[in-house]
Amino acid sequence: MKHIPRKRFGQHFLTDGGIIDAIVDAIDPRPGQAMVEIGPGLAALTQPLVERLGALTVIELDRDLALRLRAHGQLQVIESDVLKVDFSLILKEPSALKLRVVGNLPYNISTPILFHLLQYVDLIEDQHFMLQKEVIDRMVARPATAAYGRLSVMLQWRYAMDNVLLVPPESFEPPPRVDSAVVRMVPRDNPAAVNVALLSELVQVAFSQRRKLLRHTLGQWLQARNFAGDFDVQRRAEEVPVDDYIALALAVASA
Repeated sequence: MKHIPRKRFGQHFLTDGGIIDAIVDAIDPRPGQAMVEIGPGLAALTQPLVERLGALTVIELDRDLALRLRAHGQLQVIESDVLKVDFSLILKEPSALKLRVVGNLPYNISTPILFHLLQYVDLIEDQHFMLQKEVIDRMVARPATAAYGRLSVMLQWRYAMDNVLLVPPESFEPPPRVDSAVVRMVPRDNPAAVNVALLSELVQVAFSQRRKLLRHTLGQWLQARNFAGDFDVQRRAEEVPVDDYIALALAVASA
């Protein structure tokens, strides 16, 4: 029975065999690795992945699709909203392995998923996600560019990221109205031990009025905390490198 894509789940199913092969080659799954696929859908990526891995855990919210996936003998199916999944429980204990996470993420909740996974980054070896190209442009953006923002800072602090593949709309059924791409995210080995909630709040305040100088936004936020450290607020938020935001978060926390 044909599955009708559901708008409320943001379903766009990958159908281009050449693109599927290119994504799997970029992921390079190896037998025995612990991998989780978010949103397997009609198993276009799932099947070639599990053929190389031997076993695969998948997270699927759509109950009809989850039912189909359970018929596959090599899949462990978690029927859930990915934002409610505790990734620390997926690895079998005790395990020396780290999780590899992949998926064609629903574009309507891709950013919340990326932030949800941040809390499990110490358990993760790498992540490969298909996303709206515009989102990936923001993730990998450099300072002093229009795409540089909160997402850039929060993710670049913790991951080295590369845009590895462009995926046109016609590769999907139904075709989305935007270009897509695949991003590779590799956790950094020795990131600064910053308070994530504090960094997130600080960066959110900084970019809340990105056209104004930081003295109007972040400057007032720092003043309210009686922060007397050295930070140049005569800049716009997009002009501040990631390392400067990290250093400020550390200084605020220690003060």
